[in-house]
Amino acid sequence: MLRILFPIAAMMSCLAAPLASAQQSRLPDIGSSAGTLLGPVQQREYGKMMRAQLRHYDYTLDDPLLDGWMRGVGHRLAVHSDSPQRSFTFFWLKDRQINAFATLGGYVGMNAGLVLTAQSEAEVASVLAHEIAHVTQAHVLRSVERAQKDSIPILLAMLGAIAVAQSAGGNSSDDAAMAAMASAQGLMAQRQIDYTRSNESEADRIGIRTLDRAGYDPGAAAAMFQRMQTAFRANRGGDRERTPDYLQTHPISATRIAEAKERAEQLGTDTVIASTSTAEGGTISERVPRPGSAVAIANAAGGSGNPLLPANLQFDAIAARGDSGQFPYAKERLRVLSAETPSAAIREYEQIRRAGQLSAAQRYGLALARVREGKGAEAMSELASLLSTDPDNLWLALALSEAEARAGKPVQADARLTSLAERMPHHRAVILTWAGILAERNTPEAGRRAQAILRPLLASSAEDPLFQAAFARANEIAGDPVRAGEAYAEAALLNGRPEQALVQLNTLKKRPDLDYYARARIDARIAEITPTVLELRRQGIRDEDLRRRD
Repeated sequence: MLRILFPIAAMMSCLAAPLASAQQSRLPDIGSSAGTLLGPVQQREYGKMMRAQLRHYDYTLDDPLLDGWMRGVGHRLAVHSDSPQRSFTFFWLKDRQINAFATLGGYVGMNAGLVLTAQSEAEVASVLAHEIAHVTQAHVLRSVERAQKDSIPILLAMLGAIAVAQSAGGNSSDDAAMAAMASAQGLMAQRQIDYTRSNESEADRIGIRTLDRAGYDPGAAAAMFQRMQTAFRANRGGDRERTPDYLQTHPISATRIAEAKERAEQLGTDTVIASTSTAEGGTISERVPRPGSAVAIANAAGGSGNPLLPANLQFDAIAARGDSGQFPYAKERLRVLSAETPSAAIREYEQIRRAGQLSAAQRYGLALARVREGKGAEAMSELASLLSTDPDNLWLALALSEAEARAGKPVQADARLTSLAERMPHHRAVILTWAGILAERNTPEAGRRAQAILRPLLASSAEDPLFQAAFARANEIAGDPVRAGEAYAEAALLNGRPEQALVQLNTLKKRPDLDYYARARIDARIAEITPTVLELRRQGIRDEDLRRRD
């Protein structure tokens, strides 16, 4: 009987919280009450907490170059959405399943597998635009509201079924009760899925419109749907090739693909695709207004194309372009960083090469995998050759710097990175790559140099775990253990380990060499983190690493 009562209690406690909050807040007379459930600050905190937990369990992929590319695409879409004033946070997950999702607070996550399936930046942008639409249309909040409304009738039905099963007696009563609970849980999950699916058409419509406003080909949405459908059919098989999560919550049908094509064609009547050849032999495609169209007239008048923005608001030229040209390199970098090991990535490229000649971006990916495997000397010549034909390619320049450093050529690496840093002194990828190379030298001089290049980013990187870890290591080898300890604690907190952060700060506080300012900073952080840790302990949640030490 205990095995029945425990899950019932757990379910009731989970349901009771939203029900109580629903009873405490008065619903408006008309319309959705979704906006009253959680305020903007609470939503952001929820999203921040969720991403920290994903980092805690090593699901995320944090990389400065990839982060910068996705933020560029995502924010370009966001400013052309129906809520251009809303804040969004975009992040990667290393899973190769096809998936993307949006949650409270404007947090949008995308799996590496989705980009590996896509064939253009516009196709990736179509998925981001769809998820942005889920946020701007409050679909997540509406789902929370729906869960509250469903909780009471489903809970009563479940308890009634359990009562009937128990009154029957016999050895089968426990199994019947468990079956009743499973059915109720399944019903709740299905109601949530159905409600989510009911929003898909709206997100498609608004997402494709946002895609077009941002200068991408709106036809990319239908193309991406078709690629995902093809990937699903090709991978249908065992558990390892399970149905992609994205297709479970975003089911793709022939009707949905046809509707996406129709919407794109309707938008396309006012615009055309223009292709421009680049000096490197590639092409950049962009959607431009057809002469004499309504879009062209609006643009000539200084309009942004978004009716919610002021007519005289202007964006940089880049905001009106098509693909940024970075997609091929982002895709191959994701292939390498999402592989189980660098050797596994190299085997993938060998398989691709057997099917045909590697593209420039794929050659970059193979060289990057070799750098990560510790074979910098092998990668140098390939990367130098690629960079000679594309001298402004930052992805190639940073990879070559890493290859030179690991091939025992620090002078060349430093010269290249110095040049890049002079041109882009606040570029996150440049600075963090250089700091990482300096940290590998493990000398006080290298540490002081890393401190110097990282310090200008300190004020803007309070919530950047990669920066905090790099700053901690730089201070550690430079001989500043106090600053190192503070930064390591911040990195632990941002990576979902608040208890570890608190332990580190309390240990740091015992140092006899702390000055007044350092002690004040540490005391302030301890005061901020302590309530979170106490609440987690009250709920019985302890950091697994600290528990093992105890």
